[in-house]
Amino acid sequence: MVQHFFTRIFFLFASTASFIQAVEPPLRTNVILIMADDLGYGDLSCFGSKKHRTPYLDKLATEGIRLTNFYSGATVCTPSRMALLTGCYPSRIGWQGGVMGYKISPQTGLPSSTPTIAEIFRNNGYRTAMSGKWHLGEAPGSLPNDRGFEESYHILSSNNQTKKLWHNDKIIADPFDNRQLTKLFTDAAIKFIRTPHDKPFFLYLPYTAPHFPAEPHPDWKGKSNNAEYGDIVEELDARIGEILTALKETNQKKNTMVVFLSDNGPEGSQRKFNSAEPHRGGKWTSLEGGTRVPCIMSWPGTIASGQVKHNIVSAIDLLPTIANACGISLEQKNIDGINLRGTLHDARADDLERRTLLYWEGWATPQAIRQDHLKLYFDEVKDIPDTQTGPALFDLSIDPREEKNLAQQHPERVADMLKEARSQLNAIAEKSLPMAGAEKTTPNKIKSPRWLP
Repeated sequence: MVQHFFTRIFFLFASTASFIQAVEPPLRTNVILIMADDLGYGDLSCFGSKKHRTPYLDKLATEGIRLTNFYSGATVCTPSRMALLTGCYPSRIGWQGGVMGYKISPQTGLPSSTPTIAEIFRNNGYRTAMSGKWHLGEAPGSLPNDRGFEESYHILSSNNQTKKLWHNDKIIADPFDNRQLTKLFTDAAIKFIRTPHDKPFFLYLPYTAPHFPAEPHPDWKGKSNNAEYGDIVEELDARIGEILTALKETNQKKNTMVVFLSDNGPEGSQRKFNSAEPHRGGKWTSLEGGTRVPCIMSWPGTIASGQVKHNIVSAIDLLPTIANACGISLEQKNIDGINLRGTLHDARADDLERRTLLYWEGWATPQAIRQDHLKLYFDEVKDIPDTQTGPALFDLSIDPREEKNLAQQHPERVADMLKEARSQLNAIAEKSLPMAGAEKTTPNKIKSPRWLP
């Protein structure tokens, strides 16, 4: 009788064990966050370019979402990365204009009390890596491996500011070959993707392309119809294609979210070749061309394919949105980003939506606010002549070039938007933090916007 009892228990345990082995737990979502450098809104063929062939990014867009009202975190390199990695407007975390190495001392960094997206994912069981341009300071505790990246293959500033290439804390090339950077960053990323592991991964891939100087890889030189700049954009597209191929070959495509964006609008010295169309302006400016950039999000099987969405989305929204999609709860409250889960899926009545967005120019002066389809300039802006005499209001849904001032027709709306801008800026100032190492630097004097009471 006893023997029969233990026999039944044995078979029950064996059956249960077999069942457990047969039903694998769901795979956790990988994330690849890709950022181009100085790529304009109109530089991809899926965003209207007639100069460039970008078939891999075009395909990524058809497999997911193309966002037409997406804004980078700032108009220049350093603050745009601050925004992307923390979910904060850069002014909230110490930015006072310029970039690292140009009006910002490299011996600064992100505030230590503000967690990065890499730290958040690492603390939630992800392995983390970056491959590309850091440009977020060199103060003690401010390097990539200090801020959540377990693996880092990087340059510390822009490719026109440094010649050193690093792997973690070791220099592996001095000088590096600028023509090879896109390939080298891609190869390091693919190596990370192909490394077998029982943890999901978060990969940050901030390319230097197509930032000046325009020096294409030898295999791509002369291949485009748009000089060296076009060669670099088309190589960037092909290298991203290699990333996507690696995902497919390692059976990770379905459980990997891929996000592509640019850090800011097109750079002035390359204006003959780049494009912010149909918008005006570019890097450093608060015009639409300065921060409205291409963004593509793909997650096969989860995000429906073939979507084009016109919701207002900012780079500061990516941290809370991606974290939520991956089942990660955020503990920090002092961020400006919004969890826009309805952008990824069919929107529900209780989903949050971004209704307003603030704009700063490259020297950290706040200059405009967007509210729904309207944009109000509350500072004097060189490229908007009407701002010499007062605030200027534009309807971006019908006037993407910001040329028809509607302020006189809608004085009440102007007053409401000025009040909202002042309220938001005051709230940011009340809880702002200094950058790490900022006490060792002379702060820039930020100009007050002319028309904001």
